[in-house]
Amino acid sequence: MTPQGPVSHHIASFQKPRGNRLQCLLCPHLCVVAEGETGTCGVRAVRDGRLESLVYGRPAAMAVDPIEKKPLFHFMPAARTFSYATRGCNLVCSYCQNFNLSQSTDFVPAAKQVSPERMVAAAQAEQCAVIAHTYSEPTIYFEYAHDIARLARADGLKNVFVTNGFINADPLEQIAPFMDGANVDLKSFSDETYRKHCNGRLQPVLDTITRMHDAGVWVEVTTLLIPGLNDGAAELKALCDFIAGVSPSIPWHVSRFHPDFNMLDRPATSLASLEQAADAGRAAGLQFIYLGNVRGHNTESTLCPNCASVVVARRGFSVLENRLAGNCCPDCGQVVAGAW
Repeated sequence: MTPQGPVSHHIASFQKPRGNRLQCLLCPHLCVVAEGETGTCGVRAVRDGRLESLVYGRPAAMAVDPIEKKPLFHFMPAARTFSYATRGCNLVCSYCQNFNLSQSTDFVPAAKQVSPERMVAAAQAEQCAVIAHTYSEPTIYFEYAHDIARLARADGLKNVFVTNGFINADPLEQIAPFMDGANVDLKSFSDETYRKHCNGRLQPVLDTITRMHDAGVWVEVTTLLIPGLNDGAAELKALCDFIAGVSPSIPWHVSRFHPDFNMLDRPATSLASLEQAADAGRAAGLQFIYLGNVRGHNTESTLCPNCASVVVARRGFSVLENRLAGNCCPDCGQVVAGAW
C-alpha cells in the first residue's frame, strides 16, 4: 500500500468494511486499505472513510485503432475502434510492454476529465463502431468502463475488453452484459510465474476466461511467449489443453516477446519457438492460431477449419479480403466461429 496525494475522486464499487479499513472486492488481491492509502493497483484509495476511484473520467490514452490491433481477429473485421485507457494496473508484470501507462500513477489533472457521455460522443464522431477498453487494465477503472460501456451499448456501439483477466466473479457478472468481445491475456500456465513475475495468480484468470465464454462474450486469448519463462513444452500443452477445453474455437494469439521494462536479459522470441507453440495448439485441437508481432507470417489470415480456404486475408493489422458469407466459408459452407 502507498500513500496518495490529493486527487479528485469517484466512489468505488465492490467494497466492504474491515475493522477501521476498507476491503476492495474488485479483483483477487482483495486489498485491505487504510485511510489515505491505495490498493495494489495504485488507483483505488480510501479517502474520508470511502474507497474511491482516482481515475474515473481521466483517460490517459485515446486513439482510433483497427479491431485487429487488440488483437481480435474474429470480431467485426476491420472495424474502426475507439480505444482508451486510464493509468494503473492490478498486476505488475516484469516484462510489461505498456508500462508507461500500466505502472504510472501520474494522474491526469481534474480539469481534463472526460465524462462517459463525452467519451461515447468522441467514438461516434470518429465513426467508430466499437469502443475498446484497453491499453492498461480496464478492471482497475471498472466504474468508468462500466458507465462508458452501458452508454455505448444504448447508442448501438459494441464494447470489447482487452484484459489480464484478474477480476472477481461479481464485478465480471455486472459488466459482462455490456461486453461483446474480449481478449484475455493468459500470461503463463504456471502459478509460480504469475506470482514471481506478475504479482498475480493463475486460477482467477482461468476462471475469467471460462466465465466470459459461458456468459456469451466472444473470447480470444493472447500469450506473450517469453524465452525460458513460459515456452516449455509441458506448460504449452497444459495451456492449450485448457483453452481447447473451454472451446476449441477460441482463437489463440501467440505473440513474440521483445525485451522491455524490467526484463531486459532475454532475447526476442525466435520464429521457431512461436511455430512450436502453434504446433502445440494444433495438437490440442485449437482451430485458430495466430502468431503475433511476426508481420507477413502465413498465420495472419483466418482459414476455414473444414477445408482450409482463406476466409479472411490479413497482413499485419490490415484486412486484405473478407470472403465470409455471413459466418460461413464461401467454399464449403462451414460455420466459422466468431462475432462477424
